[in-house]
Amino acid sequence: MTCDFLIVGGGIVGLSMARNLRSRYPDASIVVIEKERDVGMHASGRNSGVLHAGFYYTADSLKARFTRDGNRAMRDFCMEYKLSLNPCGKLVVARDENERQTLHELLRRGEANGVDVRIVDEEEARAIEPNVRTYREALHSPTTATVDPAEVLRKLRHIVVSEGAKLMLDTPWMGNLGNNHVLTGAGVIDAGVVINCAGLYADRIAQAYGFGERYTILPFKGIYLKYSGEPAPVRTNIYPVPKLENPFLGVHYTVTVDGTVKIGPTAIPAFWRENYRGLERFRPDELGEILWYDAKLFATDRFGFRKLAFEEFRKYSRRHLAELASEMVRRIDAERFDTWSTPGIRAQLLDKEALELVQDFIVEGDGRSVHVLNAVSPAFTCAFPFTDWVIDTYFR
Repeated sequence: MTCDFLIVGGGIVGLSMARNLRSRYPDASIVVIEKERDVGMHASGRNSGVLHAGFYYTADSLKARFTRDGNRAMRDFCMEYKLSLNPCGKLVVARDENERQTLHELLRRGEANGVDVRIVDEEEARAIEPNVRTYREALHSPTTATVDPAEVLRKLRHIVVSEGAKLMLDTPWMGNLGNNHVLTGAGVIDAGVVINCAGLYADRIAQAYGFGERYTILPFKGIYLKYSGEPAPVRTNIYPVPKLENPFLGVHYTVTVDGTVKIGPTAIPAFWRENYRGLERFRPDELGEILWYDAKLFATDRFGFRKLAFEEFRKYSRRHLAELASEMVRRIDAERFDTWSTPGIRAQLLDKEALELVQDFIVEGDGRSVHVLNAVSPAFTCAFPFTDWVIDTYFR
């Protein structure tokens, strides 16, 4: 088989890439290979569904630019195709004066990024969400929303296939044979350009083409606890003030498209890349590599890894997770947070030389292969403008 563009990975980034390539190159042959039986079975399909607004990131970052534009683009996409959308907004709350000052830093970042965001006092915060608790002020983001990730992925899959791209499921990437001859589970594909959107294995594939040598994927497991019964405890997303030095946003309340409320996620260090449950998909080679880097991070305590690891493993306790969430609301029935969600794995890129978690998107490549190495949260929100930028950068 031959094609002009071969996309490895059928998640939100891979499907968005195929859609945008088709709009730019209507006569090109496009093939998407996906190792699973359907698209979006890893991070994309296990996503919380939050469309972020873009105020967490410094103005010089790719995330700042693409989150703002991606929020608008994904909203428009959902409205155009009549997909589920909950415009519930977000409140970021503070516990003390230091965190209140960080709210103002988030406000400055949001304003620099062109995001609709503002500081509200306690009274106005309670008018937005009667159950919220905050110290003096909160940050309100009216454009934050939630979508159904599975529904979005199904629609993208339909669009990509109906517009002529070939989607090959149960077809893993298996090796680089040179000269863009790609060994797959369905045989050899001769590609004009290989575009690596493989998520948890993007670093491995990139390194087979001579890219991404300084990086490795360090997986973190994310799980939410869902609330059962009525009435729902909150009607808007509520987040704590984040620690700006690391990429995790802390335990928060998410209101899904159907009004379900959940708390989380965890960011528990995983022991292999698809370490969802028990020994499922166990890979001893990955276990050894990940434990090596976890040990180095623990020994050096880079970005406070020791405390992070201990705190995250405690979140396997439903009671502890509910206690953390209780700090952001006036009242909570902790016992009704009783159902664990489907686990997801964050494909977090680690800079092996600096021993730092990479916070922004990272793409490497040339005219023959392009590799999306770091596409973590909010990649779902950013997917449409981010993949447009990749095409502009590498194919023009």
